[in-house]
Amino acid sequence: MILRVGLTGGLASGKSTAAELLAGLGCRVVDADEVVDALYRPGRPGHEAIVRVYGRGILTAGGEIDRQKLASIAFSSAEEATRLNDLIHPLVIEEERRIIDETNLLGEDQIVVVEATMLLESGGKERYDVIVVVDLPEEIQVRRAVERGMIEGDARARISRQMSRANRLAAADVVIDNSGDEAALERQVRALHGRLAERLAQRVGSK
Repeated sequence: MILRVGLTGGLASGKSTAAELLAGLGCRVVDADEVVDALYRPGRPGHEAIVRVYGRGILTAGGEIDRQKLASIAFSSAEEATRLNDLIHPLVIEEERRIIDETNLLGEDQIVVVEATMLLESGGKERYDVIVVVDLPEEIQVRRAVERGMIEGDARARISRQMSRANRLAAADVVIDNSGDEAALERQVRALHGRLAERLAQRVGSK
């Protein structure tokens, strides 16, 4: 039996840290960024789709997708971002389902957490049993993004193109407040894991 959990949040929200903590507690974590990286490798569907739409000029001399060039195009406008997302999201969702189905075939009761920034924008509310949003005020987001090396203007622009904080919160089944320190985040994640484990146990018991 599998409990499917979608974990999301905006730029510099701390969702990756939350995912790492859940992995440490025994959850199977699927990182959408890692799925995309795999799909972008030569010979994989994502690589073929990108070349088909953007041409071979999007490749490096070694035949890899030039991620910096692709990002500069994708983040140049909302239309270009949508164009890329419409191209890649179906492939990512298909791969996530394959991984979840593979986990299910193992026959173990497991919490599977899919961590993705664009999870809700790509219809995640319908794909998962529980939606968890890691939340914090925008000013803290910007500050943390800058501490990681982003230019403030770039961070604000990136946030403005993501789903609004209000819409993410409206879609959440569980909200983790990451406006505090790492210890506070860990306490909330441990409490979340306890609730998820209880829900999984109830589901197993009702089979």
